[in-house]
Amino acid sequence: MSRILFATSEAAPLVKTGGLADISSSLPSALKALGHDVRIVLPAYPSALAGAGELIRLGGFKLMGHHVTLLEGQMPDSGVKVWLVDAPALFQREGGPYVDEQGNDWPDNAERFTLFCRVITELAMGRAGLDWCPEVVHGNDWQTGPAIALLSLEDGRPATVFSIHNLAYQGYFSREDFIAQAIPEALWSPESMEYYGYWVMIKGGIAHADRIATVSPNYAREITTPEFGNGMDALLRHRQDRLEGILNGVDTRTWDPEHDPLITANYNLKRLKSKAKNKTALQRHFGLPQSDAPVLGLVSRLVEQKGIDLVLDALPTLLDKPLQVVMLGSGNKYYEQACRELAERYPQQVGITIGYDETLAHLIEAGADLFVMPSRFEPCGLNQLYSLRYGTPPIVHKTGGLADTVVHASKETLADGTANGFVFEHPTVEGLQWAIGEALKCRAEQKCWRQVIANGMNQDVSWTHSAEAYVALYQKARQDRG
Repeated sequence: MSRILFATSEAAPLVKTGGLADISSSLPSALKALGHDVRIVLPAYPSALAGAGELIRLGGFKLMGHHVTLLEGQMPDSGVKVWLVDAPALFQREGGPYVDEQGNDWPDNAERFTLFCRVITELAMGRAGLDWCPEVVHGNDWQTGPAIALLSLEDGRPATVFSIHNLAYQGYFSREDFIAQAIPEALWSPESMEYYGYWVMIKGGIAHADRIATVSPNYAREITTPEFGNGMDALLRHRQDRLEGILNGVDTRTWDPEHDPLITANYNLKRLKSKAKNKTALQRHFGLPQSDAPVLGLVSRLVEQKGIDLVLDALPTLLDKPLQVVMLGSGNKYYEQACRELAERYPQQVGITIGYDETLAHLIEAGADLFVMPSRFEPCGLNQLYSLRYGTPPIVHKTGGLADTVVHASKETLADGTANGFVFEHPTVEGLQWAIGEALKCRAEQKCWRQVIANGMNQDVSWTHSAEAYVALYQKARQDRG
């Protein structure tokens, strides 16, 4: 059994902006189930304070001019202990964890996450007055990068693992910010966190962790190339012997069509006819005609990375066919408005909800016939895994974790039993239209359709194997420390 401090800036359902939050709750839960002693450390945002149950004050200290209180609660579903870093001036505010109510970055993000990283360091080194000290610190994304770098300067530190969930988000700040936060000058170098005169927080984790993980094997290969490396590819090639891709899993307690309380009718592969009741409910929700027309579902951030522009450009031609499309998401205001206009133009075929609604997200996975996920790049992706589990074959671009998890239905893959979705090679409108066409042809052939659905629903997308892979990675990190 290992003692693991899991450091993250979000964890569902306490606070969520994306897939990091889901992983930060489900992976610690899976590690706990394997017998490990895991503590999540998280900023004390208002939603986290409200959702972590009865809070116990563990202690307090002064850091960077702030009075910090450490509170202990529990993750609602798993009972994993969560330590909340309560610095009210920095974390108790309206808006998101990184941006204000207008969508602009908080101007003091450098200070906010430096404080968080200093608390992680104190906890890791046993200087917070607790009777618990980790053997492994697992940092996640740029918000925890400086903690890994700061720990590299400490004697007798625990082993460190750093996960890259999306290399496109790096935590860029100025040299002035670096100085203002009193980061040791030893960490200002091209071998550490300096990058062409900027302070780049994610680089602290990449440069200094004993082991580096990312969220799919294919993405681990991609980020060592200039195309996907976002300027970090040379460093990642340099550290390639310490880099490993471990595919994300899903929380199969939350995402389970047989027991999901958020959908209209529960079903499994043997009771697949009940899935149709969810389709009817989905059509009713969006005010679409309740027919057998194929329904394409999409739950996504409405940004270019996710290929929403490809969807918007591809649909007008496709909507000449008897086809319905339902979308849930938010993001770029231009794309939000374009989605609204598409729904106004095709009110009998397109439904759109701007924002996020967990219940509706589950209903789309259960009620849609096909799930569209044409991301230009996708470190792992979770929605395609939900879709497989819910018997809603995904249509994806061949990139990152999508390429690792979805196998295009072809004559060969149908014959060998691996076909579980539809894949296009290049992120173009024509590629997406082709893949949707292939999916619709398969749906029209009962044998093909049934096999693709069955292959997806029978696939093990749980955390079991992935959590064991992380345990092995922690062991390698500890061996690296000697």
